[in-house]
Amino acid sequence: MKKRLRSVQLFLKETDLLLLITCIVTSVFGLLMVYSATRHNLKEGQIFPRDFLIMLIAVVVGIALSLVISYFNYEVFTRFWIWIGAACIFAMVLLFWFGTGPSERPDVHTWLDFKIFSIQPSEFVKIGFIITFSVHLERLKDKLNKPLSILQLAVHAMIPTFLVLKTGDMGSALVFLVITAVMLFVAGLHWGYFLGGIALVAAAAPLVWTYVFSSIQKDRFLALIYPELYPSIIYQQERGMTAIGAGGITGQGLFQGAYTQAGAVPESMNDMIFTVIGEELGFVGCVAALALLCFICVRIILIGKKSRERSTNLICDGMAAMIIGQVVINVGMCLMLLPVIGITLPFFSAGGSSNLAVYLGIGLVLSIYRHNCDSGAVNIRVYDSLKNS
Repeated sequence: MKKRLRSVQLFLKETDLLLLITCIVTSVFGLLMVYSATRHNLKEGQIFPRDFLIMLIAVVVGIALSLVISYFNYEVFTRFWIWIGAACIFAMVLLFWFGTGPSERPDVHTWLDFKIFSIQPSEFVKIGFIITFSVHLERLKDKLNKPLSILQLAVHAMIPTFLVLKTGDMGSALVFLVITAVMLFVAGLHWGYFLGGIALVAAAAPLVWTYVFSSIQKDRFLALIYPELYPSIIYQQERGMTAIGAGGITGQGLFQGAYTQAGAVPESMNDMIFTVIGEELGFVGCVAALALLCFICVRIILIGKKSRERSTNLICDGMAAMIIGQVVINVGMCLMLLPVIGITLPFFSAGGSSNLAVYLGIGLVLSIYRHNCDSGAVNIRVYDSLKNS
């Protein structure tokens, strides 16, 4: 019994409890907001809304899996990066045959429906991409700025980005580009390539607009410029902005938001969860939510800086870039600075896939902290013991 207790104490000592506890607190905050956004849908005899229960299960399972992942040396995952990449591509390709989406969006097929539950593969592919791209960058570190290396990395990044975009998930495709740019910058890519990339994107924009974007995606951009011409499309964002404005400094009170409790903002538990925070908890609540997310990202970056390998630094920066990218896009969408492109607010939006995937990424960061940082603890090295046996 004492030996088991000592093992638990050692395990906790080697865990970055500050990061883990902050993530849990943020998820509890998010669960509270999702419950508030969905409680008006409660049926007679129902205690908790379905979206709340799915998120709760995903968070609990995600926390457990993050601790399990942290127990294993991260090299268990980076060693099989080719297989992880192949699995990610396979999952995305399946969507072209078996993918489903909202009934009002026939051009979207982002979910795999298993009847009992559904999975959005792109959420997990983000984590897989961070792993594979970090290994690829590490292998090319001595010749990173060679044209052939740039070509290889560009192909590596564009495969998942293109597949995700073709399924209709523009938001996730944009997040992949953010992750790629940040990881290349951290790896030491020459600034001239960034300028060239910006020029290439600008030159390709008309072609992307004409041949890649669907009509609904184009309309969502145009609705920001000409809202009076697209009332049915801009409706969600205008209602969201009104709800946020109604919250003022301190908000209307938890479970008291007029727009939230009436279900007046479409998808308020998912893409528009920030409007719920703004209406019911006001400016103070919005700042608190963003502060928690900021702290999580800073902590992840610091873990990467403390790690003894460049590949682990890249993984941590990639994870932080994923969270920051989604936060900027989601909040920008809620504030009508960006079009509605379907992206969740990490730790806050409802959804099993998004919450589970982010905790898988947190587990990877915790593994790096446990096995690769000079934290002073005696590391538990599952991979090393397997390798030496």
